[in-house]
Amino acid sequence: MEAAAAAGNASSTKQEATAPAPPPPRMPALPWTVRFQLFVLVAATDIAQREDGTVNRFAFSLADRQARARPRPDTKSGVRSVDVTVDASRGLWARVFSPTTSPASTSPPLPVVVYFHGGGFALFSAASVPLDAMCARLCRAVGAVVVSVNYRLAPEHPYPAAYDDGVDVLRHLAAGDLLPADLARAVDLSRCFLAGDSAGGNIAHHVAHRWTSTSSSSPELVRVRVRLAGVVLIQPFFGGEERTGSELRLEGVAPVVSMRRADWSWRAFLPRGGDGAGRNHPAAHVTGEAAPEPELAEGFPPAVVVVGGFDPLQDWQRRYAAMLRRKGKAVRVVELPDAFHGFYIFPELHDAGRLVQEIKAFVEESGASSSTTGAAGADE
Repeated sequence: MEAAAAAGNASSTKQEATAPAPPPPRMPALPWTVRFQLFVLVAATDIAQREDGTVNRFAFSLADRQARARPRPDTKSGVRSVDVTVDASRGLWARVFSPTTSPASTSPPLPVVVYFHGGGFALFSAASVPLDAMCARLCRAVGAVVVSVNYRLAPEHPYPAAYDDGVDVLRHLAAGDLLPADLARAVDLSRCFLAGDSAGGNIAHHVAHRWTSTSSSSPELVRVRVRLAGVVLIQPFFGGEERTGSELRLEGVAPVVSMRRADWSWRAFLPRGGDGAGRNHPAAHVTGEAAPEPELAEGFPPAVVVVGGFDPLQDWQRRYAAMLRRKGKAVRVVELPDAFHGFYIFPELHDAGRLVQEIKAFVEESGASSSTTGAAGADE
């Protein structure tokens, strides 16, 4: 009987070994306009990412159309935008979007969303047409002033330049040097949200970490008026030396992100040599498998993490949300099963509209919580 059982186990093992692999997942059908734009985006990215680690910025600029700010009130869109210089010596500026509608006498002050664009730390800008349009949609739908940060790009300005720029923008916001004087509505800096897509989501996390970790100890930051009420990470770009299941499963299937392109971005951004951490550097790897998790301050804000089912980075994003929970932080994961990396720049996609509504609900919930807290404090 033992021999028969052993033979049966061997046969079962052989069958398992020869069983065909499951077919790769299939992307949902996309409109031809989206497919064409994705083709151009991917081709431009591959040309721009040179093998020597530099960027062919001229070649990428042919696909990266730039939009001008629109300082005159636009009655059609209900949004205006102006470019504000933060530090001319390093080319740091922000595009500030604000509603143009006249406020009612009882209208509350507007929240502020500080936005960091994606692009693997090395591509795009606050003036890139898809990102300019996305920030305008957020401004209009959420009812917030949106500050889109044009941070310095790698590899010319590697880690930690983008994080430094993000913190400096918050300092300028706190000092009153960033918002136009002729805004139609008052602004509530105690309801400031950080948001970002892809690499911008990574930046939003690290800027929130820095801001909340130093504000209690730095005399300069003790006096600031900016309070982080939340952070929105849209398909954030985290990683590590490990190849996760989603990276392997979606390689060659999902558009935009591949392991080669992601590896190039990390090499461009992370410090070379030195600690030898590679992609396990704390800027990339924040989830504790191969490097220490960050020590988050008590004031680290509630988070929304947006995860796409066809994003190769999704395992890292879910690990990030789990890390926040282990730290006792409030986090909500928004799962979009059909979404690929970068879906949010295509307003014709259903998930792009859903994302805006999710951000609007998050901002409104924060406002209701602040009001309740303020009322309770007054009663006490």
